[in-house]
Amino acid sequence: MMTRSLGASTGIHVSAIGLGGMPLSLAGRPPEVEAKRVIHAALEAGVTFIDTADVYCVDDDDIGHNERLIAAALVDWPRAAAITVATKGGLVRPGGAWVTRARPRHLRAACEASLKALGVDAITLYQLHAPDDDVPLEESVGALGDLRREGKIRHIGLSNVNVDEITRARAIAPIVSVQNRCSVFERQDLREGGVVDYCAREGLAYIAYSPVGGIRGKVRIADDPTLRRVAAARGASPFQIALAWLLDQSPVIIPIPGATRAASIVDSAAAADLELTGDERARLDAAFPVEV
Repeated sequence: MMTRSLGASTGIHVSAIGLGGMPLSLAGRPPEVEAKRVIHAALEAGVTFIDTADVYCVDDDDIGHNERLIAAALVDWPRAAAITVATKGGLVRPGGAWVTRARPRHLRAACEASLKALGVDAITLYQLHAPDDDVPLEESVGALGDLRREGKIRHIGLSNVNVDEITRARAIAPIVSVQNRCSVFERQDLREGGVVDYCAREGLAYIAYSPVGGIRGKVRIADDPTLRRVAAARGASPFQIALAWLLDQSPVIIPIPGATRAASIVDSAAAADLELTGDERARLDAAFPVEV
């Protein structure tokens, strides 16, 4: 599989398509044996980047489920050293809700718990899951900068942020990546002067989550007439075409589709080697225009 940089300053290259771990750990998740099968299928298909978070779980009593699952799956994988795992901190799950909590004390405790859950001495990429309205962004990022200086994390990323927030964060600590929601149906970051342009200009990786619509939006991808027509003519799936279009938007974009079935992530991984023709690109751009 083709690779992309996980930020120009890191020297790390990962598969152009990663695996988003979240669906494997939410309510209704598959049995552990099947979840491991999904992860192994992704790795077998050439995926070398897995994205997780401490809150990919059912509720606060289940914190770290996805991290522990990934760690267990990698124990069984002969080339585990070649896999880059990124995680996040800054949310909690009281009663299954999603609540920001990005005070320095919480981030430090969350990082320590993630180190233990993943079974590592240092986390390659640790991301602030989201800015906390009750905490200055500078304090949250400053805590991650402290953890980096202590060697507990190697690189810092941000998630669910805009250009102004990225700029403010970079004044506090080195930032190598941004993870935001992006797909053919959610194109706000692709606008001229938007987050993707900023990342490309500044050498940051742009990790696109929910790139095929997420848990609910995947039906919309499967039913879209333009994606279906292009896919049928190409002998591909609509999901592959949607991912190929996203990859085509910028060399810094790394989509991380989730999956609960091995066949799904194998299908998604194949999009990394699907190069759109000029005609296909024109048809897709007309159907999914990026506003300037």
